[in-house]
Amino acid sequence: MDRHELPVCDYEGSSYQTDFWDRGGRSYEDQVEAIAISRLLPESGDRLLEVGAGAGRNTERYQGFDQIVLLDYSRSQLEQAQERLGSSDRYIYVAADVYRLPFNEAAFDAATMIRTLHHLADPALALGNIRKTLADGATFLLEFANKRNLKAILRWVARRQTWNPFDHETIEFAELNYDFHPAMVESWLNQTDYLIDKTLTVSHFRVQFLKRVVPLRLLVWADSVLQWTGDWWQITPSVFLQTHTPGKKQSVGRTAMWRCLNCSSLDLEIRKESLSCNSCAKEWPVRNGIFDFKST
Repeated sequence: MDRHELPVCDYEGSSYQTDFWDRGGRSYEDQVEAIAISRLLPESGDRLLEVGAGAGRNTERYQGFDQIVLLDYSRSQLEQAQERLGSSDRYIYVAADVYRLPFNEAAFDAATMIRTLHHLADPALALGNIRKTLADGATFLLEFANKRNLKAILRWVARRQTWNPFDHETIEFAELNYDFHPAMVESWLNQTDYLIDKTLTVSHFRVQFLKRVVPLRLLVWADSVLQWTGDWWQITPSVFLQTHTPGKKQSVGRTAMWRCLNCSSLDLEIRKESLSCNSCAKEWPVRNGIFDFKST
């Protein structure tokens, strides 16, 4: 399938942040993910790309970076992130498709993609596109939905599900919602020139009964201890990978960030209401501080 024909999961107008995170009883998942991020992401850096930033739930956890680019396909999600984080030169809000990224090569020294890969019909293409934007020695933190989780294994053994959690086939359990086998994710990362450093297993106790009867603090503590088993086995619904790009770490502080999607020129200029290419005269709107590439 041509990349322009690939379906994109669009949270435009969604109340996902409010319904799922703020009122959805997800404090356990949020806190254990925060622990994983703190363990895997460098304490500081120049410029970080947050792919699938949504409403900015994790953005404040990247405070050691001088600049953070929040990328999401949904403008309304980015507007919520803006309300949370404010408007400043430190936060750049970009509405764009991960299959067509408007960024220069080696523009970022770190990137994250959390709770996003499971919405992608072509994960390898997306990972390859992100790789092009990363400098040598950059850190890339990836989370994926694990097909080979304990709950799925038990259901399969009890014959309550037809698909085998041990085979490598990707499962689409709802439209544009996928579970992946760890071996497949590793193969995509290898194909697209990432080196895996650490693996953490997260959300060991994502069971409604346990979340109701066990104190949150205890669940989070137990999960934080078990996360380190990720290098040995992965049977949790969520897996975090710390990877890096080959080569000596580079500073990207003064690297030009934007790349024209029309002609690939790096000669772009931010004007009052647009990002304009001085080579081909193509313009992309900037609406209320959000760079909009969705219409290209």
